[in-house]
Amino acid sequence: MKIKKAIIPAAGMGTRVLPASKAVPKEMLNIVDKPAIQYIVEEAAAAGIEDILIITNRGKGAIEDHFDHNFELETKLAGNPSKADILEQVEIPSNLANVYFLRQKETKGLGHAILCAKSFIGDEPFAVLYGDDVIISEKPVIQQLCEVYEEYGMGTVGVKEVPRKDVSKYCSLDVEPLRDNVMKCNYIIEKPTEDQIMSCFSILGRVVLPPETFELLENSPYDEKTGELFLTEAMCTLAQRGQLTAVDFVGNRYDMGNKLGIMKANCEVALEHPEIGEDFKKYIKELAASI
Repeated sequence: MKIKKAIIPAAGMGTRVLPASKAVPKEMLNIVDKPAIQYIVEEAAAAGIEDILIITNRGKGAIEDHFDHNFELETKLAGNPSKADILEQVEIPSNLANVYFLRQKETKGLGHAILCAKSFIGDEPFAVLYGDDVIISEKPVIQQLCEVYEEYGMGTVGVKEVPRKDVSKYCSLDVEPLRDNVMKCNYIIEKPTEDQIMSCFSILGRVVLPPETFELLENSPYDEKTGELFLTEAMCTLAQRGQLTAVDFVGNRYDMGNKLGIMKANCEVALEHPEIGEDFKKYIKELAASI
């Protein structure tokens, strides 16, 4: 079954990038000349996803504004032939896909955010693109996952091997090879301790899930310490049932909830940017020589 709907959870507070995120949603922090969340929506749209629900919370109205038309600005640009290229870029966000918004009124974790989208998804498989993760790739990573979902008919998670010291920040998967870069996932441990690490494969920002995920979330307990509902619990249940695959995706992932990740994204995207790429390469070489 083709994946036509996606959820982008973007309700986090951005504490790791304060004070930049005090008044500006971290998802609106730019990578060169586009906000991070536009890259994520563009990825989903390029994969053929038609309906996208962005989960926000208070103080994130700028995200909605970005994907809406700005008639005053567009009219002014349209009246100046020399601004035609700029107008084209300004109009792109509002024409990418059918983009909807829903507020997560309480901060209760990723699982709760996904559960808020139950009526939007209905009885269909769906994609989840984490709002912190921008992934640059030739073939959209979410498309890579959708194709595997369609092939095997079960949930699939996008993974990469991370340094062992960093596995505890994410999760650890028990996996076994199926073919090429596709694996069967048997178990998942969220934020494992050193002795719990099963492999250095961690889920990084992209998953495609079956509609029964919502029932699993409804029957999952909230964490006693944090009060959060973890999406990992539902995905682990799918894995234990033999209904989850993992794809070692092809693409460069940037953690936009992390200061270093933001700087890496801006630097590497700038090097390939058609407008400033050559000048930026020259600058970087000069800077490197002076360090």
